[in-house]
Amino acid sequence: MSPIIYISLVVLYVFVMLAVGYWCMQRTKNVGDFFLGGRTLGPWMSAFAYGTTYFSAVLFIGYAGRLGWGFGIQTMWIVIGNTFVGTFLAWYVLAGRTRDMTVRLNALTMPAFLRARYNSAPLQVISAVIVFVFLVPYSASVYMGLSYLFQKTLGLQYNEALVFLAALTGVYLVMGGYFAVAVSDFIRGIVEFFGVLTMVLLLVSMKGGLFASFTALMDPQYMPGLHAPPPPTGPAFPGWVTLLSLVLITSFGPWALPQMVQKFYSIRSKADVKRAMTIATVFALFMSFGAYYSGALTHLFFTDPKTDLAPIVDATTHKPNLDLLMPFFITSFVPQWLVLIILLMVFSASMSSLSSLVLVSSSAIAIDIYGAFGNRQKNDKRTMLLMRVLCAVFVILSLLIALSKVDVIVNLMVIAWGALAGAFLAPYVYGLFWRRTTKAGAYAGMISGVGTAVVLFFLWGKPLIPVAGAIAMFLPLLVVPVVSLLTQPPKPEIIATAFGDKSSVG
Repeated sequence: MSPIIYISLVVLYVFVMLAVGYWCMQRTKNVGDFFLGGRTLGPWMSAFAYGTTYFSAVLFIGYAGRLGWGFGIQTMWIVIGNTFVGTFLAWYVLAGRTRDMTVRLNALTMPAFLRARYNSAPLQVISAVIVFVFLVPYSASVYMGLSYLFQKTLGLQYNEALVFLAALTGVYLVMGGYFAVAVSDFIRGIVEFFGVLTMVLLLVSMKGGLFASFTALMDPQYMPGLHAPPPPTGPAFPGWVTLLSLVLITSFGPWALPQMVQKFYSIRSKADVKRAMTIATVFALFMSFGAYYSGALTHLFFTDPKTDLAPIVDATTHKPNLDLLMPFFITSFVPQWLVLIILLMVFSASMSSLSSLVLVSSSAIAIDIYGAFGNRQKNDKRTMLLMRVLCAVFVILSLLIALSKVDVIVNLMVIAWGALAGAFLAPYVYGLFWRRTTKAGAYAGMISGVGTAVVLFFLWGKPLIPVAGAIAMFLPLLVVPVVSLLTQPPKPEIIATAFGDKSSVG
């Protein structure tokens, strides 16, 4: 199949997405519509929006290749964590309560929720800055992963693919906002689901079936990451600590990522939560298993790494560039007709993630900083215009980072997830369930989380970024309750509004 056919079908897909964006633009009248779809989304759209945001090109290209090659079949622990903790428990524990409390507090964003729950305008501004700063590298990592795939399958240069994707994201999102994201996510989700299923079935059939390939991957030689050499800087943790850290970050991290929590705000009603939970869990199981198992299968196809991986060896480091492993693997062993499906599948997942990242980041400035110093309701049209402008600004910043190739894809994502989860997990979860959580506790948790993440990232360097992120995420879970118990309880009227009752302590 010639590159012209690939490009033609991608262009057709893009045209459909832009048509969705234009149609949704006609229904987007205010900031609530632009950012949350008017809180009218049903279970299928909400579940697919969550799943397609969760699993982007970072998973299929960066994580599947680098971690599948490094840890082999042991990446199935990540699959279990992403499915049951990152998806099932996230919906079961957080979704209904988040939806109800954000309605009572009239909060559209994570920073707005923290401001209303803890009665602190500065907390909203600080949170918004954290969101914007750390979602930029995450967005850049998605652009990088998708561009590597476009480079291999469409014959585009890396920079050409980046500019094309950035322009598409900006135009599409500026038009329709979150409603456009949700509608197109439903279409994308269908493409992704059947694409992953087809890809895995074909790959395992080439190695004797699922059972035979799984048995072969149990060979210890395919789990080198569990016996990783000590890093040049920082403490020497065994490889399984890094793997456990990745499981924790990618499973508990989504509990506090603003672009994921947004899906709980927008669902139509609490009654839809259980249905959405089931749909999202099944989707997560198939997507995560398909990606990581495919990554692990590379060991059975590239049996002589020195020779087989020579085409992706970096000229500077003289080592294989594992960010290119999955694109190389797919184009080498998968039939051309399936390469197209995989391309559209990864393209779909990445467009969803990028759309959510850009939307949440623009809201951090337009709603949480601009809105914090003025009456958003009186300036609704101005705020929506500002969000659209900021969507374009955020895309440009992400594009500049991706063009510079400042780091490997996995590290960019883990840095962003570790810092954001460190900042928000404890203040958000305790704020939902524990009335005694105080403003001082929220500040202490946020500062300890972000501070720990940044300090450890710089002290320990790249090899221990996952471990640093996991520590930064869980330390505030100890700090917030300790500080809250030592400081003045929150005002009863704030608690009454947040929890919908008269109780102030419980």
